[in-house]
Parts: sequence; structure tokens; C-alpha cells
Amino acid sequence: MMRRRGFLEQAGILAAGTFLAPHVLKAAGKNKPTILLVSGWQDVNIGDIAHTPGLLNVLETYVPEAKIILWKRSKGEEVAALLQQNFPEVRIIYGDVDKEHNVESPAVKAAFREADIMLHGSGPSIVGAANLEAWHKSTGKPFGIFGVTIQTISPALETLLKKAAFIYTRETKSLQVLEKAGISGPQMSFAPDATFFLDIHNEKAAVRFLKEQGLEEKKFICAIPRLRYTPYHKIRQVNWSEERIKKVETVNALKKEADHAKLREAMIAWVRETGNKVLVCPEMTYQVDIMNELLIDPLPEDVKPSVVTRGYWMPDEAASVYARAHTVLSFECHSPIIAAANSTPFFYLRQPEDTIKGQMYYDLGFDDWIFEIEQTEGEQIAARLREVWTGYEEANEKLAVSMRRVGKIYEEASSKVREMLG
Repeated sequence: MMRRRGFLEQAGILAAGTFLAPHVLKAAGKNKPTILLVSGWQDVNIGDIAHTPGLLNVLETYVPEAKIILWKRSKGEEVAALLQQNFPEVRIIYGDVDKEHNVESPAVKAAFREADIMLHGSGPSIVGAANLEAWHKSTGKPFGIFGVTIQTISPALETLLKKAAFIYTRETKSLQVLEKAGISGPQMSFAPDATFFLDIHNEKAAVRFLKEQGLEEKKFICAIPRLRYTPYHKIRQVNWSEERIKKVETVNALKKEADHAKLREAMIAWVRETGNKVLVCPEMTYQVDIMNELLIDPLPEDVKPSVVTRGYWMPDEAASVYARAHTVLSFECHSPIIAAANSTPFFYLRQPEDTIKGQMYYDLGFDDWIFEIEQTEGEQIAARLREVWTGYEEANEKLAVSMRRVGKIYEEASSKVREMLG
């Protein structure tokens, strides 16, 4: 299998793009320019975990001369170990920001002195706004935002964004939100989710699991469920009102069967027409508890023996499994991206509650592989899957074309980071 860096090298990546305000930092007298990256939002979602190694790979690939310090927001030891194993040169630090945007952590203070620029990693929003505010307040040095969704803008966020040296959003709808708020200019551009550059694997665990389950390479599809709203109130402590919890539970209960019945149609067609298997797996921890209810128990009896499951895992093992899958079908947004990063075709079954981030699939030319679930019937998903398995070479070439575009965009975005570093 081709690793991500090898794929990009073979793609022959060159491009042109835009950047932000003319902040250029000359790191004179320093052996290595240093980037402080804030990322790592939560560990209950392999997509959120994957943002960080994806962007680290972008930076190590296209800004290899830079030293990287990771200011990690989530504190899970398993994820930290995963990052350290795959990026041993990256120093990981932790530290909170108070309400006045001050930091007490000696490690963060040292990073503020050492780093030349700060980057906000890919994510669902400006999750690390407080981190950027603390950096700007303490250092006055430039910062940029690299592959995020911006769906709403508060007055405080507007003030912060206007100070940024560049803003790369992970879909074009966020650019429209920025422009509507009066934030515009050549410093803003589209750069897709950094998970598209994920390049970590766990071959040993994947091969062992596939062998145990009787899954043969390119002879199984993956299916990932999702409720309309992530039930965070069941995952961790949240400050949700009773009204909000009631809405989440009501909508989820109302929509879950209709949504997943459509995915089951594709699973049934695959099993009956190809004789091959299905792996039902999670992107988030809570999905382990709904896989049987929504995707397996309602299946016809002749199909059930061909379906196996996987518990929650880390993105490196998921990447190695998806690389061997025939196609990945997912209600979650990031398993398709991890599949794409490993040259595996995918379908994204998009629920309207899943924010505007799905626009990135249209921006990259994946129109035929994204299904707006409320405007889609199960037979349409099954028919499109049939097209993929009968024309697999064409599907793989389609994927390669879009992935070459991803590489071009990120090389140009990284070239601007290099300009800032001098």
C-alpha cells in the first residue's frame, strides 16, 4: 500500500494560492524556525484525533525545516503516545488559558518565547480561540488558522480573526460566512480538512483483526452509523439545558431508523450481489452502543452472518483497515476522509445537522459520493455502490484526481507559512 507522502510525491504537486495580511517574520539567528500548533480537541472521535497528525504531516512534508511544538488541548495519554510514536521530533505541551487570556504553564510560556508563529489546527470551529488570544496578548507575533469551519462569528471572534495573518477554511461556505461578517481579502482561502493528509497506520493490529474476522482485502465494505446530534450529555459532563437534551434525544429517536435503513439497503445489496462482507465500525465512542440496533439487528437473516463489528479504535488502526476496505460508507464526516487519504473510495451520507463542513466534499469534486440523506433513498446509495464495484478502476482514478488537488492546495498553503518564517 502507498503511504500518504509517497502518494503526494508521485502526484507532482505544484499550485498557487492566496495569503493574508503581510505579516512576515524573519527568524534571523535561529537554526530552526519554530511553529506553535494548537490542536487536539477531543479523544472520543477518531476524526477529531486525526486532525492533529494530519496537519503535523502537512507541516513535516512541506515545511521540513521548521521545529514544531504541539499545544495539545485534550489530555488523553493514549492519543499523546500515538502522536509521540509517529512524530518523535514534536514536543507536546499542555496548559490552560484563564478568562483574561493569561497562561501559567511554564511549558506554554517557554513555547511563546521560542515560537515564531502560531497555527490553529484543523477543526469544527475556532476551538482554540482562547489559545490564540493568549498568544497574541503575550507575544504580538503572527498567527494563522489552518483548515477550520466557521459557521458563526461573535463580536469577540470577529476581532480576533481580523488580527490573523491568514485564515484557511476547510470549505467554501465558511468563506461566505467571513465575507458576510465583513472579513475579506486575499488572506482568506480554502484548504480542506487536514485529515486528508493523515499518514499514520497500525498495520499489525489491522492485519490481526481482519484475519480474525475473515475479512479479505478489498472484499469488504465499512459502514459507520451516526445519530443526528452527538449525545455529548451521555459522553461527558456538559452544560446543557433540559430543553436542549430533550431536543437532541427527540430528534435522534425520530430520525435514526429512517436514516440507517437507507444505509442498510446498500449493505444488503453488497452482501447478496457480491457475496462479500461488511464491517460495521465506529468513528465516535458512543456509536459502539448503537451499531447493532441500527445497522445489524434489522438486517435480513441471510445477510447478518456476513456482517462483523469493531469496537472503538484509534485512527492509525482505522486507517490501515480502511486502506484494505473496498469502500467506506459513513454518516460521519471523517471516516470517508481517512479512507480517501488511503486511496479507498467512500460515500458520505450527510445529515443536515452535521454543520456546513460537508461542503468540502463538493468543493473537492466528490459530488457523486456525497448523499444528502433527506433527499436520498436507500436504492440510490445501493445503485451508486454498485457503480463503484463494477467500475472500481474508474472510481479509484476519480479519487486520485481529487486527492492531487488536495495536495496542491496544501503545498501552497504551507509555502505561505514558510514565507512567514523567513
